[in-house]
Amino acid sequence: MQTFSIQKTLHFVFVIVLVVALNTISMPSLAETDLSARDIMQRMDDNQRKTTDSAFTRMKLTTCKFGYKDSKIKCVEKPRIKVIESVQINTGVDNKDTRAIAIIIEPASERGIGMLSYSYDNPDRENETWIYLSALRKVMRISVNRRDDEGEPANLFGTEISTEDRESGNIDDYTYTLLERGEYRGRPVAIIESVPKPHQVQKSSYGKTRTWVDTERFIALKIQMFDKNDNPIKRVDVGKIEKINGVWLGRSLTFINSVSQRLTNMKLEAINFDIVIDPSFLTQRTLTDQDFRERYLNILREQAQ
Repeated sequence: MQTFSIQKTLHFVFVIVLVVALNTISMPSLAETDLSARDIMQRMDDNQRKTTDSAFTRMKLTTCKFGYKDSKIKCVEKPRIKVIESVQINTGVDNKDTRAIAIIIEPASERGIGMLSYSYDNPDRENETWIYLSALRKVMRISVNRRDDEGEPANLFGTEISTEDRESGNIDDYTYTLLERGEYRGRPVAIIESVPKPHQVQKSSYGKTRTWVDTERFIALKIQMFDKNDNPIKRVDVGKIEKINGVWLGRSLTFINSVSQRLTNMKLEAINFDIVIDPSFLTQRTLTDQDFRERYLNILREQAQ
């Protein structure tokens, strides 16, 4: 088995986990436009964690090789589409740890493939991720001990969303610089550069990231990732944004990998907060026990109606 690694990152995703990491809760006062770069990231981080507290999500992941037509990015091959259901809860001190599980529902040939992730706020504790391949009936642990010569981190079900992209982590693992303020897509933004601190560098695939943060809603509108030679390698564009149950959500996120020339669009089809979730569901048993998994997913689907 190939060994992969994981970083505790900034803003995402799970969704994706994955998805929900780009969200926010409340409108700030005008005085808060003077917040520092770290304060802005803290506000976004605090608010995104609220979206992973007892959440049940259904999303569609569309992946393809892309090209350009009329200066617009277009798929140049038939996209691969997966429908995923995910469950997330916050745990630990001050609910700053997160447990999440994602299960493929469609296509039928991949149904039951799953990924279980534990993210920890404690910088001395490494995140944990397991993937279950139904065809092999085997759970495999994904290593977090990344080194530059070990390749890229694992991707979520063959998409352009890495395990690194979809994790939240300790905000103190990074140094933040406010590059500029302005407008982006008609919204007031602060462009903030995040650089991993020395203890975090070897865990990260990225040398730095730049985030266009909406300073009224504290949601990322765009994220640009760079390698350790300052080359742009991936970006995330946040599409339709809605406020659901008091929470601002990016309903469509597109991950564009300029190295692989592939993209993944993650469309949030449904999300339900304050679902009653038994912590025992966020364990490896859910990956391997089909009857247990389907029985409990049906309970969650009934709550979500």
